[in-house]
Amino acid sequence: MTPREVLELIREKGIKMIDVKFVDLPGVMHHLTVPAAVIDEGVLLEGLPFDGSSIRGFRGIAESDMVLLPDLDTVVVDPFVEGPTLTMFVDVKQPGLREYERDPRSVARRAEAYLRSTGIADVSYWGPELEFFMFDNVRFQTSPDASFYFIESGEAHWNVGRGDTPNSGYKVKYQQGYFRALPIDDQTNIRTAMSLQLQEMGFVIERHHHEVASAGQNEIDFRFASLTEAADKAALYKYVVKNVARAYGKTVTFMPKPLWKNSGSGMHCNQSLAKDGRNLFYEEGGYANLSQLALWYIGGLLTHAPALLAITNPSTNSYKRLVPGYEAPVNLVFSKSNRSAAIRVPANFSSAKTTRIEFRTPDPTANPYLAFAAQLMAGLDGIRRRIDPIAAGFGPMDQDVYHLSAAEKAKIKSVPGSLREAVEALKADHQFLLEGGVFTEDLLEAWIALKEEEIAALETRPQPVEFEMYFDN
Repeated sequence: MTPREVLELIREKGIKMIDVKFVDLPGVMHHLTVPAAVIDEGVLLEGLPFDGSSIRGFRGIAESDMVLLPDLDTVVVDPFVEGPTLTMFVDVKQPGLREYERDPRSVARRAEAYLRSTGIADVSYWGPELEFFMFDNVRFQTSPDASFYFIESGEAHWNVGRGDTPNSGYKVKYQQGYFRALPIDDQTNIRTAMSLQLQEMGFVIERHHHEVASAGQNEIDFRFASLTEAADKAALYKYVVKNVARAYGKTVTFMPKPLWKNSGSGMHCNQSLAKDGRNLFYEEGGYANLSQLALWYIGGLLTHAPALLAITNPSTNSYKRLVPGYEAPVNLVFSKSNRSAAIRVPANFSSAKTTRIEFRTPDPTANPYLAFAAQLMAGLDGIRRRIDPIAAGFGPMDQDVYHLSAAEKAKIKSVPGSLREAVEALKADHQFLLEGGVFTEDLLEAWIALKEEEIAALETRPQPVEFEMYFDN
């Protein structure tokens, strides 16, 4: 949209407030609200000033003056605030509207520009699937003398014997929540409300359903888009889902593993490349109808996966989901059907239009702008270096990994077992991210510093389970 078109929309809809949104380096959303009465073409073209030193991973206090420049193509009505409010994403800029290299959205834009500069493809398409948990109530505390969390979920199997509230007995049995119907799936109506709200905000919703875990694990899938647009949608999706849940008296978390002994939440990343309107990942007759270029792309993803996980699985909690023996995609192989593989090629979508690959390891604590850009850079490095995933020992693996012999399992490479391992891998392997100036050394140093703070916060605190294991030794 042009500035004049935005101003006309403000008048037509009686908009009272303009709200701009962006995410910090870790991926948490922030916003600024300005009365519509003070918005003119100059503001829309020149941006809004803010203090970058107060945002994690951005500037120090000595160089804190920064600018939020609206992206007018992302304008949408925000239904969750008082008064008719128009919201949009912004790019974070330095004074003079100079590019700011640590702005996650600018990283996504640079990744798309780099892709075009290679001549390999015009566009990359991304269809992230973000799973989440919806609880009735959550309490937690960490202090020098206490540490605990407590989750309440009316549909959880462990509450079947409770008598302090009305209890219908309809509970989601352990690991049996997938696609369950009402009355077991008592969150259907809330997901529908979320889906309808997302549709009003421009999403094409393809389906929603209950997921595997017992206590309110859900998924709502939306239509794929180009890289930056898909990252915008992933960030807005989390915003909408959390706020609709709040309106129903529920709370949502995108933590990968909030519950012990239950499936964790992933962010499966469907992706493909296209040029001149043609899907470059499709070649009839190849393995799962994949082209040689797609295989090289897979080779790049799996080769760099240990380093990628520091960005795509960036929380200490991420590695409580990535545990061998569950359905978690810990095996660095590709497959046309095996959901324990890090990369799955959907066998039911293998036409010239729909062929794609699905990187199943990422989770929704990831900053989507950085996560999608990093995966693209790994895949492009695989194409550039012609990394053959079969020759490199990455499959294809169409057998059930859990039924392989110990000797056969030992041959399969696995993802890092902790955030610390992933960060060390990123330190050793990140040149592929620097190509074309997409990521910078400065950004990666800031990212690694943030992650090492989080690692230290976990490693230096006693955990409740340690009291159970060691208190009476």
